[in-house]
Amino acid sequence: MTVSLLGAIRTARGVARSLQIYYGDRGRRPALAAFYARFLEAGDLAFDIGAHVGDRIAAFRRLGARVVAVEPQPALVRTLKLIYGRDPAVVIEPLALADKPGVIELRLNIDNPTVSTASLDFISAASRSRGWEGQTWTRAVRVSATTLDAMVARHGLPVFVKIDVEGFEAEVLEGLTQPVRALSFEFTTIQRAVALAAIRRCMTLGYRRFNAALGENLRLVHEDWLDGEGIAMWISGLPQDANSGDVYATHL
Repeated sequence: MTVSLLGAIRTARGVARSLQIYYGDRGRRPALAAFYARFLEAGDLAFDIGAHVGDRIAAFRRLGARVVAVEPQPALVRTLKLIYGRDPAVVIEPLALADKPGVIELRLNIDNPTVSTASLDFISAASRSRGWEGQTWTRAVRVSATTLDAMVARHGLPVFVKIDVEGFEAEVLEGLTQPVRALSFEFTTIQRAVALAAIRRCMTLGYRRFNAALGENLRLVHEDWLDGEGIAMWISGLPQDANSGDVYATHL
């Protein structure tokens, strides 16, 4: 078996694994939409940055929102086009986002594409951390990158932006100079400094209310929303095995 064929088989298996994880639980679909209903309603525009296999696209569309899905991984772009390519309310952008336009190198984890990343620091942190054993980034591709500001200029100002880019969240937020009504970004306990930088950027943009959800748990942790300093202290105090979650920010 040739190396290229073996790589193609591993890529297909990795995508199939993600499809099973994110679409296999049918009961989760309405719950996911209900969670995002606090941010979106019919007719709104949402950006899904790091769309992966598109489970958030499905949730946003269930709410009647229009979606711009940004995903740089070639195999996942093909997957998104197969699932959503005929939906006129979904635009698929085969790009990465960064703090400035250009070309970036994306490291692919073909066995687990959800953790592919443009951040060497993320890979270094994972290699030293319990719970990340066996993760490998075996391929690199150069992909075109643009900014959130450019996406806004192209598609309009969204009501909600979801950012999940494996350690590159702060760079993506640096490419935004006007606040949208609400946004989320992923954080990990192996790279708390990235989350803290992203929080500082949100505060600079005028966000004053923050909350969070751990892992894939569809429940906000804090009954009362926190300010930027409060959410930063909460992330700093998390145990290492909390692993990951999402921060939600709004300026309303």
